[in-house]
Amino acid sequence: MLHSPSLVWLLAMTFSLVPRAQPLTPQDLDEDEEEDETVSTPLQAVRCDYDRCRHLQVPCPELQRAGPVACLCPGLSSPTQPPEAPRLGEVHLVAEEGRAVVHWCAPYSPVHYYWLLLWEGTGVPQKGPPLNATFRRAELKGLTPGGTYVICVVAGNEAGESEVTGAGEDGQERVASVPFGPCGQIFVPPRPTTLVHTAVGVGTALALLSCAALLWHFCLRERWGCPRRRRPTAGTV
Repeated sequence: MLHSPSLVWLLAMTFSLVPRAQPLTPQDLDEDEEEDETVSTPLQAVRCDYDRCRHLQVPCPELQRAGPVACLCPGLSSPTQPPEAPRLGEVHLVAEEGRAVVHWCAPYSPVHYYWLLLWEGTGVPQKGPPLNATFRRAELKGLTPGGTYVICVVAGNEAGESEVTGAGEDGQERVASVPFGPCGQIFVPPRPTTLVHTAVGVGTALALLSCAALLWHFCLRERWGCPRRRRPTAGTV
């Protein structure tokens, strides 16, 4: 009985409960694409503002925690191993004051502190005070003008200390073989006043020698039996 009123009413109620499909507009398509791009595009990490040769450089782990997105740090060795050797940089000498300013670059290793080793000639190395891990510069005082020194930078952490590969007990020869190592050799030039005194002393000595030569020539030569030779006359053979 397809035409019965009850069956027709039942079919009408069934079709009324089914939601009608609405056509998609271009605006809806654009919004869906923007949502997909937002979800699928990750935040790109950038390199940390870290320079291993910069004085008072903030450690890289602290730079990562400071930003909204963790930046990329250079690869470091394991903290359970002693740090690699730092690289000695420029050494600025102030001969008039007997001091030097030493620069270095940090190794690619976790470092907790630095210190400097200094010795003159074949003497015993002198160890400086520990320096903060952010340091890349230190000052040496009390250098002797005209002296030759060996300087080494040592890094340390909980696992140990870096090796000093640039110099040994004999000192000088091994430094030249490691140009980019932790050690270097410096020569402190004499002070300008010392050079002036040396020049005055040399000049005084030369003047005294000249006076002595003239005195010998004019006064003492004849007295000590060294008369002047007479020129032969024209008629003598």
